[in-house]
Amino acid sequence: MTLEDLGYNAELEDFRKVQHLDSFGVGRVVSEHKERYVVKTAENEYDAELIGNLRFSSHDRKDFPAVGDWVAISEYDEDKALIHAVFPRKAVIERQAAGKQGEKQIIASNIDYAFIVQAVDRDFNLNRVERYLTICNDSNVQAIVILNKIDLISEADLRILMSQIQERVKHVPTLAVSNETQFGIERLKESILKGKTYCLLGSSGVGKSTLLNKLSGKEIMKTSTISASSSKGRHITSHRELRVLENGGILIDNPGMREVGIADSTNGLEITFKMIVKLAQDCRYKDCTHTTETDCAVIAAVEKGEIERDFYENYMKMEREKEHFESTVAERRQKDKDLGKIIKHYKNTRKSNKY
Repeated sequence: MTLEDLGYNAELEDFRKVQHLDSFGVGRVVSEHKERYVVKTAENEYDAELIGNLRFSSHDRKDFPAVGDWVAISEYDEDKALIHAVFPRKAVIERQAAGKQGEKQIIASNIDYAFIVQAVDRDFNLNRVERYLTICNDSNVQAIVILNKIDLISEADLRILMSQIQERVKHVPTLAVSNETQFGIERLKESILKGKTYCLLGSSGVGKSTLLNKLSGKEIMKTSTISASSSKGRHITSHRELRVLENGGILIDNPGMREVGIADSTNGLEITFKMIVKLAQDCRYKDCTHTTETDCAVIAAVEKGEIERDFYENYMKMEREKEHFESTVAERRQKDKDLGKIIKHYKNTRKSNKY
């Protein structure tokens, strides 16, 4: 295996030389668990950890390596290495960190395509598809919707679901597959390009790990059935992992996500809901909130049936989440700034008292 097989390119090599990192080895983070990393190189896999300077100079969690990142490393023991630097990220899929206001969580780094996996039996939810699509659009990552477990519904029901997706999520490729019958698996394999990185997104129990096994041609991820009592997926994939497939594609599996919080995803929302954004230009007021204002072009389109109400309500909900995230970040920055002034004043006071 070569670094190019893992997605390495000339741009990354140029950065390595400009930053004088050519004395270090290069590898890609293939898994991460509690700030311990597995880094894959052309020749080996290493259990790796951050050097102290990199750890303490990080301002928040997103400064730490993520699965998919390229890093500069040095070997210090057999199969063990230190991470000295993280290379610039080409595309990062991230969400608002669950349970942490104003913080982001990186789902995967250096992604080219994202498979948004939905199970047709219990998980199918167009609002959730739009959420995943928004975080993909915000990172300029090409999304592909995968309808899984189609063996559980009739062809007529499948056509209805496909029609609903095409109506709400326009211009996004949609593939129907079945892990059980193998329908659509070969077509999906053929769509995966050598050297490109793909990310699996979806809730627990939609069949992501089984799909990864089918695409790789071998059992590399544990799988389980849906809980009979709760009809919810059991968490089998406990952390993110990057795998190189037999056809040369690179695939990152992710734990199931019950929450897909929207952060500062202005670009993503504008792309996903461009129909609403375009209509908003005809609103009477430039700062129209599309809620109670008179002559609101968006509300008028909803009332006329030109825009689905669910589509509109999903947009409004994510817009509120984005605004709340941004206000939380601004508030935290102001607190840090005020604290900095207090500390500076305290130091100056102590200094003057000495004299």
